[in-house]
Amino acid sequence: MASTTKDASEGFTAEERAAIKERAKETRKKANGEADLLAKIAEMDEADRVMAERIHAIVTETAPELMPKTWYGQPAYAKDGQVVVFFQAASKFGTRYATLGFNEAAQLDDGAMWPTAFALTRLTAADERRIAELVRKALG
Repeated sequence: MASTTKDASEGFTAEERAAIKERAKETRKKANGEADLLAKIAEMDEADRVMAERIHAIVTETAPELMPKTWYGQPAYAKDGQVVVFFQAASKFGTRYATLGFNEAAQLDDGAMWPTAFALTRLTAADERRIAELVRKALG
């Protein structure tokens, strides 16, 4: 795996450049929504794939109005064209945890400060319930 370390003179890591290229491809080609998302999940390492499959099931069951798509080569779910929630595999950038994130379109506001991303190393039943709650809240 390519190194994710860099200094200021190097610019983007190899993983970051690959993600940017994925995003450029996504904007140029006709999207196939769920088919593209499921293909990206199938390419993931086993631990990431298991979590991504569960998150996909949770999101599609909890919020069928969200449209599955890929975003920077990762699973994402959008409303009115704006990504609301996304999954980033740990293997994507060689990190020790995957990320479940929410973008600005998500209505998770809670006072003056609230989390918009969560680290995942595995999913428990309680985690799955929490994800469903967050997705419901994100939609308002």
